[in-house]
Amino acid sequence: MEAESDTHGIHRPLELDPKRAGRLGRMPYGIIDIGSNSVRLVIYDQLGRAPLPRFNEKSLCRLGEGLAETGMIAAEGFRRTVEAVRRFRAIADAMGVSRLDATATEAVRRAANGPDLVAAIRAETGIAVRILSGAEEARYATLGVISGFFRPAGVVGDMGGGSLEIAVAMDDTVGEEWVSLPLGALPVESILKDRDNAKKRIDAILKESLPTSLARPTFFAVGGGWRSFAKAHMLAKGAPVPVVHGYRIAASEARAFAKSVLRLSPAKLEELPGVSRRRSRTFPAAAIMLDRVLKHLDARHVVFSALGLREGWIYSQLDTEERYLDPLVEGAQLIGLPAARVPDFATALVSWTAALEEEETPAEMRLRVALCALSDIGWRDHPDIRAEESFRRVLQFPFIGLDHAERVFLAVAIHARYAGRLDAAYMSAALGRLSPGQRRRAEVLGRAILLAYRLSGGTPAVLANSRLLIAHGRLRLEVERAARVPDSEAVAERLSLLAAVLKAKSVEIVERETGHSLLKIRT
Repeated sequence: MEAESDTHGIHRPLELDPKRAGRLGRMPYGIIDIGSNSVRLVIYDQLGRAPLPRFNEKSLCRLGEGLAETGMIAAEGFRRTVEAVRRFRAIADAMGVSRLDATATEAVRRAANGPDLVAAIRAETGIAVRILSGAEEARYATLGVISGFFRPAGVVGDMGGGSLEIAVAMDDTVGEEWVSLPLGALPVESILKDRDNAKKRIDAILKESLPTSLARPTFFAVGGGWRSFAKAHMLAKGAPVPVVHGYRIAASEARAFAKSVLRLSPAKLEELPGVSRRRSRTFPAAAIMLDRVLKHLDARHVVFSALGLREGWIYSQLDTEERYLDPLVEGAQLIGLPAARVPDFATALVSWTAALEEEETPAEMRLRVALCALSDIGWRDHPDIRAEESFRRVLQFPFIGLDHAERVFLAVAIHARYAGRLDAAYMSAALGRLSPGQRRRAEVLGRAILLAYRLSGGTPAVLANSRLLIAHGRLRLEVERAARVPDSEAVAERLSLLAAVLKAKSVEIVERETGHSLLKIRT
């Protein structure tokens, strides 16, 4: 099954491909990000549309510290960066990384001895570091958001250690207008030493250099400081989905929390849940910048992104065809199909479940396809824990291309697929993210897939000999002679579970060739 081309004529396929999901021919890929505050290595399972991190480590080298006063990277930061990259190269080689890229941003870009650092790294490790311009930094950060969400629209802000880049995400493209401001964590930390005038100084820079033409209702927040901000806010509010990516709150709520952070003493900041000790020093800088940028751009909502410059760089390396693969579907099949007993069964499920609804939006279709890809992830678990374990796994797994409500939808559906109780206490908080209609659809899909596995034994050929019809309060399972199940209590039980969600008044199993009723179930 494929999604239709959108209004711009762009083809967006949604089909599952077990061969592609098997990662055939794909080797681990690594990228080293030399920022103004930290140097980080991330090794992904592959260079692809939904790369999963295998290894992630950073070293706080603080290259931007003192840069504004001296124009130079300090000797200690210089030395630590070379040593960090040397270590990262050794790790990448040991893990069999086929390609290792390296980028550098604001501090290396501005420092008089930035080229010397790049040369030293190449001499020590053989790695050629690409120094990104402000325009490139803004573009790749925005591409990271584009790669991590389903057709996002809004303004993207990436706050790093040395600078703040802002650009616009418009579906699959980056807007032409962008800015790079000297308002990263380290320079803002310096501004905050004068607490009485800090807000005025920041506002003055924003007024002069950040045009309001970039304003959009949704602000996508990128960067380690803002990710920590999201974690702290989620813990303070008891958010039901403990995942930063896709966490959405009102701008007014974000600003109020930022103001409360700025009132905390350094000792209290170190104790703030969700904020590491190493991050606590620059956490006030992240808070005040989020507050002032949201005010300046008059944003209504903030969406936090775990993907940024690195993932945008990866996205830019893909060919056009792969860029338009759906990130959620790709990630779901990369996880679900290799672990399934019969990988091809998920493809059969996509076709079988397509008939459950007469009208389905592209957004709903992609969730259903992803669910089919994940539908056998719990088969190795003990039957008593399959539903709960699968629910928690899907709720927190690092999928991309979805928001928190969609994540809850998939978790509820996979829970129903494993015959979990629909009133389980551990689900109650997360269920609040779904409307009654969304919850019902998730439960119907989950129960239908549960029936499909029992009816067919997880084999595509048997499933293809059946059809499930839902209409006008009637639930009808049609089977061909080879798949007749008139005496199967297990099938009848699972059909009854589906009927209960649907509140069906009539439930029966019918032989397709003759229309003969094989089994009727009272509801």
